Amino acid sequence: MSRARVLVLNSALGPLDYRVPYGMSVEPGSVVVAPLGPRQLMGVVWEPDRMPSDAEVGDNRLRNLVGVADVPPLAAPLRRLVEWTADYYLAPPAAVVRMAIPSTSALEGARTAIEYRATGELPERLTPQRAQALERIADRQGLIRELAAIADVSDGVIRGLVKAGAIQAVEVAIDSPFALPDPAFAQPVLSESQQAAADRLVAQVEARAFAPTLLDGVTGSGKTEVYFEAVAAAIREGRQTLVLLPEIALTEPFLRRFQDRFGCEPVAWHSGLRSTQRRRAWRAIASGEALVTVGARSALFLPYANLGLIVIDEAHETSFKQEDGVHYHARDVAVMRGMFEGCPVILASATPAIETRQQVAAGRYAELRLPGRYGAAEMPTIEAIDLIAHPPERGRWLAPKLVTAMEETLARGEQSLLFLNRRGYAPLTLCRTCGHRFQCPNCTAWMVEHRLTRRLACHHCGHIEPVPRACPECKNEDTLVACGPGVERIADEVSFLFPEARTAIVTSDTIWSPAKAAEFVARMEGGAIDIVVGTQLVTKGYHFPNLTLVGVVDADLGLEGGDLRAAERTFQQIRQVSGRAGRGEKPGHVYIQTHSPGAQVMQALVTGDADAFYAAETEARRDAGAPPFGRYAAIIVSSEDQAAAHDTARQIARAAPQVEGMHVYGPAPAPLAMLRGRHRFRLLVHARRALDVQDVIRAWLGGLDWPAKVRVAVDVDPYSFL
Repeated sequence: MSRARVLVLNSALGPLDYRVPYGMSVEPGSVVVAPLGPRQLMGVVWEPDRMPSDAEVGDNRLRNLVGVADVPPLAAPLRRLVEWTADYYLAPPAAVVRMAIPSTSALEGARTAIEYRATGELPERLTPQRAQALERIADRQGLIRELAAIADVSDGVIRGLVKAGAIQAVEVAIDSPFALPDPAFAQPVLSESQQAAADRLVAQVEARAFAPTLLDGVTGSGKTEVYFEAVAAAIREGRQTLVLLPEIALTEPFLRRFQDRFGCEPVAWHSGLRSTQRRRAWRAIASGEALVTVGARSALFLPYANLGLIVIDEAHETSFKQEDGVHYHARDVAVMRGMFEGCPVILASATPAIETRQQVAAGRYAELRLPGRYGAAEMPTIEAIDLIAHPPERGRWLAPKLVTAMEETLARGEQSLLFLNRRGYAPLTLCRTCGHRFQCPNCTAWMVEHRLTRRLACHHCGHIEPVPRACPECKNEDTLVACGPGVERIADEVSFLFPEARTAIVTSDTIWSPAKAAEFVARMEGGAIDIVVGTQLVTKGYHFPNLTLVGVVDADLGLEGGDLRAAERTFQQIRQVSGRAGRGEKPGHVYIQTHSPGAQVMQALVTGDADAFYAAETEARRDAGAPPFGRYAAIIVSSEDQAAAHDTARQIARAAPQVEGMHVYGPAPAPLAMLRGRHRFRLLVHARRALDVQDVIRAWLGGLDWPAKVRVAVDVDPYSFL
């Protein structure tokens, strides 16, 4: 090639043409360094016919490429996935390519790096910041900026500790090879139904063809052990496997289960990795050395050299939907990657999404069912507690029947779990004298009190401030009251009711890394915890044989708001958290506190009739033309200038095309009318399923201009309506 079309990693630019200098060899997919003005940018060479350029430039005006990275080119299946994702989700191709090359250090050739770790010695001058740094760093190791971020101090504090000898530099090998998993290391004894499902999945891997399959098994049925057999088949053939997990906190327990089965850990990919770890993992994945990768949704776009299997665990989880940047859904993109790679895709779930169920009904996905729990374990009994007929005592949140059940569970030496999907102590703090409510200065959201950290926090933008002694409005002291419960408040009630019980709070505030998750699991398995109070973080993935009681504190919470998936999401969450009970030989019991025990979703949970619930929900969606029977796309307009955002939203609405089978609603202020200091307006596009709504929106917005200070984002197939 003497001329190359390059997709530079800058979302504001389209593809650019460059001259390939004599002696340099590039091909489609090559990662290159390209000059742009005085700067040099990374980019990927693309086929000109698949990535048209806005302006053709003569050969005599082209600038030379600067260099080629010493990494394998991005393969054609990944390039096709980039094109499809950019087209479907109306995103700049460069923004999608950036997810495939998230670490520019991975493109460098160095094999060692200098990292830092504590020596265990205290410096002569131990300031509070230095003490905090050493306490939080503990046995961690990383770059100076990484340790500073962990310790929440400046880089200068870490450098000072290095000079004082409390932290030392160490040279680490970046690209040492990963251990290879052994498919015959500890082969499990499967039940008859598990073996039948595993045989089907193994046959799909050996066929080396695209085959999406729903692995639908009740909680505790052994879905992981079943798809591990498909992973083993891919390993035997020397092909790579990608396992997607919805939460970083699930990674550590999964790594241990994987090691028990295959003799070593898989390659992990998530936001908690140090830059050197990311570099090593990326290069191993690109070279084909990493046979099994487990990670969050971002692992989906990595450049696998020889992908033979994709597994999406907990495939129903809404956290697979990316809510900023490129608004993709990892479940759906994973299926498309399987199609481009020509490999099977397994969607494992105890509560599959209606969209997935509909694909099965249409014959596009195969289905394998595991209707019973593995071994002697039985599904737990589930009972609804009517909070109107049997309310908690005044000032309390746990109904007497649930409290009695917790007493009996403690007496038997067994563990309990209380579920409330609300972080912090209370969702609202107000002044009892003047009625002042604490609202985030950057968002239209109430500040949530966190008593463990003595702060008020916004769960949308991250703004925090100390809890004041006096009301900022009327200046009266000791008049602030907490309204409503969060998990910290429930934990306080548990401590009051059961002062001898050992209680743990499990939320993203307390389990923020795989290491913290591993610590929690060890304490649970070691019997060091009697009662867990947690959010949705504890609804999936964990297996504690001595946990026999689950109490859902407020089952109606998820039904609030106008989300079309509210009932489905509530059913999934409560069904998942119910599945934590009775996973061993001891029977499990679940109590669901609700103000609406007669509601369809509550009845389905109590009776266990999931099929009837899903049938009714599916028909309601069909009647409304809602997904998966229709299409939604959200257009979100935001600006720090409220008038500019409003005017742009109205301009977009006025220009809406008249298309048969498509309706445009709005603009209207978003439920979160201000987020991170930006005023927000939303339009909702509702279209019939067969309409190519992306082409309509692309032409519609492409013909408009708006001020530079206004952002217009498009969310195809939205999951959040805030």
